[in-house]
Amino acid sequence: MAVDANTVRRVARLARIHEPEERLEALAGELNTILGWIDMLNEVDIDGVEPMTSAVETTLPLREDVISDGDQAAAIVANAPASADGFFVVPKVVE
Repeated sequence: MAVDANTVRRVARLARIHEPEERLEALAGELNTILGWIDMLNEVDIDGVEPMTSAVETTLPLREDVISDGDQAAAIVANAPASADGFFVVPKVVE
C-alpha cells in the first residue's frame, strides 16, 4: 500500500493536524518507509513462537497474602466530617 499526498492530507485532517502543502510529499515518503518496515516484519516466520510480555524474562517478587494492618475503620473515619456505620457520608451528587 503506497501513501500519497492526498492520503496524508486526509489523515492529517482526520487527526486535526495542520500540515503545510509543501510538507505533504515528505510525510508521504516517511509513511511509505514506515509501511515498508512493517512489510519486512510481516515476512518474519513466527510459527511456534509464543507471545511475550517483555523482551527480558523476569519474575515478579511475591509476598505472603496476609492481613497486616486491618480493622482500623473507626480510626479512619474519625477524621471525616460525617460518617455513619463505619462509612464516609458524602452529599448526593446525582439526582
